[in-house]
Amino acid sequence: MKKEYRIKRNEDFQTIIHKKNSVANSKFVIYYLKNNCHMRVGISVSKKLGNAVVRNKTKRQVRMMIQEVFEKDQKKDFIVIVRQKFLKSSYQDNIKDLKFLYNKINKRMEK
Repeated sequence: MKKEYRIKRNEDFQTIIHKKNSVANSKFVIYYLKNNCHMRVGISVSKKLGNAVVRNKTKRQVRMMIQEVFEKDQKKDFIVIVRQKFLKSSYQDNIKDLKFLYNKINKRMEK
């Protein structure tokens, strides 16, 4: 994922989370917000999930899932928060849950 598609600044994270548009399941919480430019994604992995090696591996996996599932031509910001059950599930189960939440967001945005 290119740098222009990432959300890094804490102010951006707080702005998106403060709007309280979210969907969740046992593995992910996704906050979303419309923007004026291109799609941007921020990934948050808590220290409770494990040490730095585990957290970085998790971020890499989520980044790859996002590239597979999300459409890049939309104008939205996303914050993906990873929960504990992510580590206990397989890659295929996790990507299926991410697709479900992404489709749920798209249905809400159509209304």
